[in-house]
Formats: sequence, C-alpha cells, structure tokens
Amino acid sequence: MESLIQQIHAAYEAFQADAALQQEKNNKAAGTRARKASLELEKLMKEFRKVSLEHSKK
Repeated sequence: MESLIQQIHAAYEAFQADAALQQEKNNKAAGTRARKASLELEKLMKEFRKVSLEHSKK
C-alpha cells in the first residue's frame, strides 16, 4: 500500500507541473501530458480504493 501511495503522489506532482505549464505558458504539449497523467491518477485511485477496502477488512 505504501508504494501505491508513493505512485499516486508522483503522478499527482507530474500532473500538477504539466497543468501549471499549460495554464501559465499555454504549452499544448504540457496539456497533453497533464491529461495523460490525470488518466493514470484515475487508475491509481481506483486501485487505492480496492486496496484500502481490503486493508480495512483485516
């Protein structure tokens, strides 16, 4: 579970950096990377929900 949280944290940092570049400097490539990172975050969050439920049942 700890490694999953670290993956979520890293993906969020990447998303945040690219989203800021898109907003501040109108960087289209950064926007594409931010959208890709948001999809990865969605997958990781779903996995976190599953792992969290299993962990709470113990």
